[in-house]
Amino acid sequence: MSAGLLGLLDDIAAIAKLAAASLDDVGAAAGRATAKAAGVVVDDTAVTPQYVHGVAADRELPIVKKIAWGSIRNKVLVILPIALVLSEWLPWLLTPILMLGGTYLAFEGAEKIWRRVRGHTDHQKPAAAVGPEAEKTLVAGAIRTDLILSAEIMVIALDEVADEGFWARLAILLVVALVITVIVYGVVALIVKMDDVGLSLAQRESDVAQRVGRALVTGMPKVLAAISVVGTVAMLWVGGHILLVGVDELGWHGLYDLVHHGEEAIAAAVPGIGGFLAWCFNTLCSAVIGLVVGAVAVAVMHLLPFGHDDDPRDEPVGHGADVAADGGTAHPGGGRPDEH
Repeated sequence: MSAGLLGLLDDIAAIAKLAAASLDDVGAAAGRATAKAAGVVVDDTAVTPQYVHGVAADRELPIVKKIAWGSIRNKVLVILPIALVLSEWLPWLLTPILMLGGTYLAFEGAEKIWRRVRGHTDHQKPAAAVGPEAEKTLVAGAIRTDLILSAEIMVIALDEVADEGFWARLAILLVVALVITVIVYGVVALIVKMDDVGLSLAQRESDVAQRVGRALVTGMPKVLAAISVVGTVAMLWVGGHILLVGVDELGWHGLYDLVHHGEEAIAAAVPGIGGFLAWCFNTLCSAVIGLVVGAVAVAVMHLLPFGHDDDPRDEPVGHGADVAADGGTAHPGGGRPDEH
């Protein structure tokens, strides 16, 4: 084998290693960015199942699929180009935009708590068995909600990789968009079909299968309630942390330094688990900041002329909210009326 061919093979191997390293870097950065946006991801996962609440069982997965494709379009065709333009030519706008998003998250979390304190339910009324036109309306509403949450996810992810080059940012954010969409809507699909899986198991002859099936059918409402609580806490925590870091980056260091010094003191005072306790302290402080800012935002919104106490998510997303297509009552867990 000639020396020239050996040299060419060495060059190809070097290029392959460089490409692999670049892919590893993109994957690692995408992982960090996805983790940073985890709080919004939890909220997105908690919100979306409400849009198929009461829908006929055979339409649940098709509707989730349509919303998922709409989410990908939101992220890739709308949010990503705008975010990249801002990061390339107006990077100073990212922190204020992120803080606006953090304020919105804090508002949403505080609004949920306020509604619970006032005794309002936090779930949607069931949709009718959805016809073609009503289904389009339902999907469009879900995609609009997803646009807000997806924008938060992508801006948080972009802030995490702002120091990367343009093409690296593009690749990382594409990975984040696809991975998060698959995770969110995969989990949503699993959640909305779990009661049907439980019903199927409950109708089998095996006693074990019947017990598992009944546990799934009765347990899913509790799972959804737990997801809603976790989503609310995550919104306050993530929103508050965004605001805490944002004010520091804008030049007001007092609050951030106070929390940071508290973390350091806790970490030094408790050997072994000090780091975890310091993280808990930071999380608690962030959640309190989010709750305070969110409460102020809720108060302001309810004082404004267009503010109101009714949450549109309590309104039916289809026509005849409590009636299924065949005239029966739609089951609150989703699924066919005659199945539950």
